[in-house]
Amino acid sequence: MTDWLWALTKVVYGLAFGLGLAGLLTWVERKQSAVIQDRIGANRAAVLNWRLLGLFHPLADALKLMTKENFVGRRADPLFHALAPALTLGCGLAALAFLPYGGEVELAGRAWSLQPVPSPVGLVLVMGLLALGAHGVVMAGYASGANYGLLGGLRGAAQLIAYEAGMAAVLAGPMFVYGTLDLQEAVRWQGRLLGGWLPAWGALLQPAAFLLFLTAGIAATRRVPFDLPEGEPEIVGYFVEYSGMKFGMFMLADFVESVVVAGVCVSLFLGGWQIPGARFSGWAGGAGMLAVFAAKTGAVLFLMMQIRWTFPRLRFDQLLSLGWTGILPAALANFILTVWAVRLWG
Repeated sequence: MTDWLWALTKVVYGLAFGLGLAGLLTWVERKQSAVIQDRIGANRAAVLNWRLLGLFHPLADALKLMTKENFVGRRADPLFHALAPALTLGCGLAALAFLPYGGEVELAGRAWSLQPVPSPVGLVLVMGLLALGAHGVVMAGYASGANYGLLGGLRGAAQLIAYEAGMAAVLAGPMFVYGTLDLQEAVRWQGRLLGGWLPAWGALLQPAAFLLFLTAGIAATRRVPFDLPEGEPEIVGYFVEYSGMKFGMFMLADFVESVVVAGVCVSLFLGGWQIPGARFSGWAGGAGMLAVFAAKTGAVLFLMMQIRWTFPRLRFDQLLSLGWTGILPAALANFILTVWAVRLWG
């Protein structure tokens, strides 16, 4: 297999992984909320009278959005109105390429990496792409030419700046421990055993950073209880003037970003594609690594959904206060303690 064909295969897998999970999350969100709220949930869409627990609803959503009218207000800027959802979704999809879905497999006398785009600064690129995607939120509110859309965009800008700063500060601690910004190397570092039996996962070595990152990550994806930029129960929202597939792209971007955040969380805190004591080899081992990474990512996404349907949404002042006076100082304190711990006992 040539290098370019292998690279293309990995990119296709990364996109399929992100988009597939994002589509499935639209069903999980309905069913998981139904279980929590003692409801049946979505179960009406059927093919040949087969309902399959409502699994056809994501397909019905896609068909509905693609056939709806593409409405653009008279005061809107057509170019930026169309560019905003593409920018937000595109940045989320690009970030998928830097996630370490697996290690390396050997075939024909050489090693093949399962990471679509290996990079020594992969974490920086992922965080940069997530931050760049926030520009689409602001652009959508401004380009709509509507007051309520603009208010939603301003909410999004304030929220994303607060929590992107918090996420970067949180990650300083585990990155100091691992000594690298390469996500693949961070996963390999966690493959060691402490005391011969305890996995050196980031969630065990940096429990405060794990909880802070998960909180900031949920806020960065604009999901409940941090969904103030969208304001679904209100008329304020950065995509309130969007319809059809443009609206669908914004919703899909939220889920893709959730997959990216969960993937980073798995890579830095849950050992990535590794299982303590397990050794993967050959193509079967490669499939095992991909399955382990997908299972762990799914577990984190389930937890994020559980939080979404358990906690009430915050007021905007509470949201910003949590980011600037809660997560950021706690992240800096964790970093200082980590530096001293590594200095004294590392």
